[in-house]
Amino acid sequence: MTPETLLVGCGRLGGAILSGWMTTGAPAMSLVGIQSPSVKKISEQARAQGASLNPTDLSGVKQVVLAVKPAKWPEVGEVLSEHLPTSAVVVSVMAGVSISALRAGLGGRAVARVMPTTAVSVGEGVATCLATDAGADGAVARLFGGIAELVWVENEAMIDVATALSGSGAAYAYAFVRDLAAAGERRGLTQEQALTLARRTVAGALARLAEGSEVQALIDEVASPGGTTRAGLDVLEPGLGDLIDRTVEAALSRARGLSR
Repeated sequence: MTPETLLVGCGRLGGAILSGWMTTGAPAMSLVGIQSPSVKKISEQARAQGASLNPTDLSGVKQVVLAVKPAKWPEVGEVLSEHLPTSAVVVSVMAGVSISALRAGLGGRAVARVMPTTAVSVGEGVATCLATDAGADGAVARLFGGIAELVWVENEAMIDVATALSGSGAAYAYAFVRDLAAAGERRGLTQEQALTLARRTVAGALARLAEGSEVQALIDEVASPGGTTRAGLDVLEPGLGDLIDRTVEAALSRARGLSR
């Protein structure tokens, strides 16, 4: 049976998306096709649940997630343009490839851009979305609504900003956990103790944020005047805002450099 949903590319991000679909059950694996030049563990797991690998009949495809490396996109787009129905909607998760370039390379088909975080793998992602073509917003909602909170923007400049903030942001958070644990280890904790404390502390703090509490209120809740937390924040906060700003700006500059 020809798939209705086609995932093109099963690397880190494509694999995360596929994992999220399997976790949530939508779309059903029996309706998913996966195109990947190499065998991946995640695609084999999907096939065991009913997905088709490298299907040749694409006549029934309604929606596509394009998750290849941007450098490979032109040749992939050419092949897809020859075999996809003209009604298929293509949703790109590639950084730097513009909607106009996607439309041109895909024969004028409806397209959208989405920048998801890799936490879509467990259905806990966030995705920045831009869809201006008719029907494209519906495809985005079907493909990503079950695995991410959708944040809609109005132009591609904001996709680049979201890439620098959110698309890259998980690595910034992981780096903070790494360095917080290292500080504890240098002061006598074992590596396992320090990493467990750092990881669970940050995870718990984020869980509180997910409840919808105001950020500054949560800081004030922990940082009593004259206490240990306030002493630490007095060192951290003066340079933190500028450091984060420069971090995001560096990533944004790179994202703009990739755009075409």
